[in-house]
Amino acid sequence: MSVVPSTRPLIPAARLCGIVVLPGDKSISHRYAMLAALAGGRTTLHHYAPGRDCRSTLDCLAALGAGVDHEAEAVRIEGRGIGRLTAPVDPLDAGNSGSTMRMLAGILAGHPFRSVLDGDRSLRQRPMRRIADPLTRMGARIETREGRAPLVIDGGPLRAITFEPEVPSAQVKTAVLLAGLHAEGDTTVIEPAPTRDHTERALAAFGAPPSIDGRRVTVRGGQALVTPHDLVVPGDASSAAFWAVGAAVFPGSEVELQGVGLNPGRLAFLDVLRAAGARVSVAPVGEQRAEPVGRITVSAGPLTAVRVSPRDVPALIDELPVLALLGIFGAGFRVDGAAELRTKEADRIAALAAGLRALGARIEEWADGFEVTPSRLRGGSADAAGDHRLAMTFALAALGAEAPSQLVGAEAVAVSYPGFFDDLRRLTDAAA
Repeated sequence: MSVVPSTRPLIPAARLCGIVVLPGDKSISHRYAMLAALAGGRTTLHHYAPGRDCRSTLDCLAALGAGVDHEAEAVRIEGRGIGRLTAPVDPLDAGNSGSTMRMLAGILAGHPFRSVLDGDRSLRQRPMRRIADPLTRMGARIETREGRAPLVIDGGPLRAITFEPEVPSAQVKTAVLLAGLHAEGDTTVIEPAPTRDHTERALAAFGAPPSIDGRRVTVRGGQALVTPHDLVVPGDASSAAFWAVGAAVFPGSEVELQGVGLNPGRLAFLDVLRAAGARVSVAPVGEQRAEPVGRITVSAGPLTAVRVSPRDVPALIDELPVLALLGIFGAGFRVDGAAELRTKEADRIAALAAGLRALGARIEEWADGFEVTPSRLRGGSADAAGDHRLAMTFALAALGAEAPSQLVGAEAVAVSYPGFFDDLRRLTDAAA
């Protein structure tokens, strides 16, 4: 795999064609690794996500006393059991990973020692009160810096609660449920809107299936996790979205994505592509324990304008930046109710607008959304602002420009998809 330079030239290309095997799913990798550390015995995770975010989770778990052996083909984790991790010597570095920080906080809340969770400059800007508040209600003591990292967590015996988050968040739900494993009684999260259910599926794979009643998810405290021994992480659906959108917007394109996770909570972007007029087929091939997997094929078709409503945003939050390309190369794209985008690795609304405008796109932004109208991209210099999803979005947008462009901050793709530019080259070479 080639090293990604900080600034990368981007050459226009007519279309994308070929087959892609996606890296392991980032969301699932985090959860499997954390639960493996809480189970007794060895768990082997195959196709673990290769990006920096999931490496941060492994490093934090190792610092907490879990045995971690990270090889090229698999990650092996020796778990210590519920409540049996050990106090870290130094602050735990979550890097750029909000998933690591928020979900691991739920585990640390139930351990009888002080720990400090910190991260890079970007992570220190993201909201953490949304997890600190419910974990404090459960009995942990958590200090923040005005609601942000670093988090100083004094854990210990926890009490079960029923919690209703104000904002739909799978990470917040997960933090509370993981804390609930360490609590006395049944802990319930009542979601304001459905979020991805990887935690519920992962808990079932580790022998602790939660009770689910509509939007109420309940986990029983005090139960031991069962070591599943071997788990295969499906291909990352959010990474698949980049190639799916690229195939949809460039005429003559067709991309087949193999081994992709087909969790229904992760495929809303395919509904958007279908609504826009792209040709999409999904072929399930079975399950890898709790997660369905299969093949997705996308090809271009005549595109129509698309509007994403606030109720659809939670299921699309990671894919909204790349879906904006439907507006540039199609008939228009608008989203409302997506203020959460401003609290990601970057302010994804502001940085998306700035980067696309730099390439020549017409985009209007407001507090909780944006609208992109059909544009002829002249090419230019787009800054990813340290955000992996924006880096990949701008790289795809530049394929449709009239002149070469450059991407500043291209190295950000290593957070989730280190091989992105290798796959991009293969897909454009095959279509040449």
